[in-house]
This record gives sequence, C-alpha cells and structure tokens, in this order.
Amino acid sequence: MASYMDMVTVLMCLFIVLYAMSSVDQNKFEKLANSLATGFGAETSETADTATGVVVPADMVDQDGEGFTPTQLAQRQVDELTHVKNAIDTALAKRGVDAEATAVIDADGLTVGLVGHDTFFNGNSAVLRIAARAVLGAIAPVLAPLENEITVEGHADSRGSPAPFETDWDLSAARSTAVLRYMVESGKVHGTKISSVSYGSTRPNKLIATKSGEENRRVDIVIHTTSSDEVNALIPGLVKDAETATTTAAAAPAETTKDTKEH
Repeated sequence: MASYMDMVTVLMCLFIVLYAMSSVDQNKFEKLANSLATGFGAETSETADTATGVVVPADMVDQDGEGFTPTQLAQRQVDELTHVKNAIDTALAKRGVDAEATAVIDADGLTVGLVGHDTFFNGNSAVLRIAARAVLGAIAPVLAPLENEITVEGHADSRGSPAPFETDWDLSAARSTAVLRYMVESGKVHGTKISSVSYGSTRPNKLIATKSGEENRRVDIVIHTTSSDEVNALIPGLVKDAETATTTAAAAPAETTKDTKEH
C-alpha cells in the first residue's frame, strides 16, 4: 500500500510539472469544458452549439418544423432548371440555331429536343449533320459544369425500313451514341454523368407531334432533377402555374390600355 501511494504521488507530481510547463488557452479551455458539460447533460450553456443536421432558413421550414416541404423542394428544382433552360436558349440564339431545338421542363427534368427531321440526321443515318454539331456545340458548355445526371435518348420514325440498320432500336441507339460522343469528346461533358438510351420508334415526340412521324427522327437530351419522385411529381403543376402567371401579367397592360381609351 505504501509503495502504491508513493507511485501515485510521483505521477501526480509529474502531471503537475507537465501542466505548469504547458501553455493553456483559457478561452479554449472554457469552451471545451462547457461543451463537454452540456454534452453529458451536466449543465446547459448559452455558448455551446449542440445542434445537428442541416441549418434550414426560417422561411423554408414547414408548419411542423420539419424543414423543406415537397413544394418548396420542387420549386427549387424548377428555378434551377429554368436557369439552365435560359442559358441554353441564350447560347442557341447567339449561334443562330435557336429554332433547331426546343426545351421543356417536366417531371423528368429539362428535356432539350433536337427537332427537325432534316436538321440532325439523314434518313436511316446516325451521322451528325453540320446543324446538329452547331446546336450541340452551343448546348455542351452549359451542361458541362452541371452535377445533374444527363441522358441522351435516341429515337427513330416508324416509316419504312431502317436499313442498313437491322431495327429501329439499332438506328436510334446509333444516333444517341453519336450525340453522346460529341458531347463528351468535343463538348467536354464528363463521361461519368452522361449516358445514352435507345427507344426506337416507340415514343413519339412529346415536344412536337406530327402525323407523318418524321419529327420522331430525333435525339432528346434530358437533364434530370436531383430530387425524389414525390417532389418531381409536383414540378409540372408549378411550371403550369408559372406559365399562367406570365400570360396573365402580359395580358394585363393591354386590358389597362383598353379601359383607359374607353374612359
């Protein structure tokens, strides 16, 4: 027992000497003490931050205090995709090819349709024409910095034989791959976030519908959302509401002018 007590005394002296030799930041020491005390529930502190999770702005919190609501998340997606759409429209206009592509925001994200049956591919061909390269050259710099997943969807019209390709699936796959390669090799879009898919002639053009089916000779570039299916389902309604509000605002001045003239 005596030997043990002697050893403890020596250790205590050692630690006292070490502490005396060290430089202690009193401010940091007090913050550490408060934090540990609060963490173990010994006492509360006004200076120790024990919050966890993402800090959400007050105007983005729902009535139950659960953070972002699905509608708010959907609106953020719409705002982000609208920004990308405007950038694409501006880039296309600068190159004078804005009539060769159409963009629409829906539950899938932002779909940029390369429209015009004679603009991008010849019949039964997957070789990009000059106009196609001009459009893709304008779009690629806008898409390259994005973190969103991008899908290149190839389509073919259902008229006649797809020869020299065996089926419409093969033809549309070759077209989507041609666009993907141009976007990656010339447009500097990172290959890890872009992929291609073939739909053959099974999905008519949702941007431009024609009876002949020629407009289905196309490729769609889809910039996908980064949210859940629940949030994505709300996007079309928000887009429609925004379009209605824009139309109403544009019509208001005309009605005011008419009323002024009548008075």
